[in-house]
Amino acid sequence: MKNNKFVAAVLLPSFLFLFIFVIFPVIYGLGISLYDYNPANSKNVFLGAENYVRLLQDATFWKAVKNTFFFCVVAVVLNIAITLFLAELISHIRSGKIRVLFRAVLFIPCIAPMIGTSMIWKYGIVGTDGGLLNQILIFLGKGPKNWYLTEMPLMWIIIIYTLWADIGYNVILFTAGLSNIPKAFEEAAAIDGAGPLRRFFLVKLPLLGRTFAFVSIMTMANYFQMFAQFRVLAPKGGMHDSAMVLTNYIYRTSFQSFDMGYGAAIATGLFIIVFIVAMIQNQLMRVEWSYE
Repeated sequence: MKNNKFVAAVLLPSFLFLFIFVIFPVIYGLGISLYDYNPANSKNVFLGAENYVRLLQDATFWKAVKNTFFFCVVAVVLNIAITLFLAELISHIRSGKIRVLFRAVLFIPCIAPMIGTSMIWKYGIVGTDGGLLNQILIFLGKGPKNWYLTEMPLMWIIIIYTLWADIGYNVILFTAGLSNIPKAFEEAAAIDGAGPLRRFFLVKLPLLGRTFAFVSIMTMANYFQMFAQFRVLAPKGGMHDSAMVLTNYIYRTSFQSFDMGYGAAIATGLFIIVFIVAMIQNQLMRVEWSYE
């Protein structure tokens, strides 16, 4: 009985924190999505499911869904491919100090504020006047370009920025996963004549299944909720909404148009999409094995 009271006393603050900052906001958001909600109004009209009917007919919403899926799929695939490659390279470095140095260098962008680094990219790299991309075009004998008036190039710029800002975290996770694989498996494959590529794809990658599944699910869920770089680099969604994603559309609807009920409906749609994608990933990447 005493142990149960102690456990309850320890867990109670965590449950309160979870309820106040996670569960309650979700329930509150679902509630206001049923209203024509504006906190400045003395009375908010109950609309029922009208916001959701409007959502299904909203061309901008579906464009944002398409852009969000494109960004997430491309960025996650590239992130995992690059981080796996870098982690494998780092795992072959014999010096522990040099391994730590490489991991630290790659992780530095992860701890930098994304708003700040996005601003540096906006004015220092993508900027129309004096930006690095335009300086390269001028060096190649071409004229400068307004990247914000492009469609697909702007989205790719945001994807490249996201990879630069985020790969360090997954490199560390994959490096840790690779270091936990017993050397005996790779040595046995080498004795059987398997080269480095075959050892990686046929031995290491399958044994990295749990880490791979965790990284894939968490990265996909995180990328669906990316906001800062889109708000800085494409605040209006880019040309013809080519870089409009759901998070930016939620912000624009709720805090610029002050249509918070509809913004909450969009947020509910994003929540459902992330939940379904996470569940599908969890089922597809279920791993049942051990090293023993």
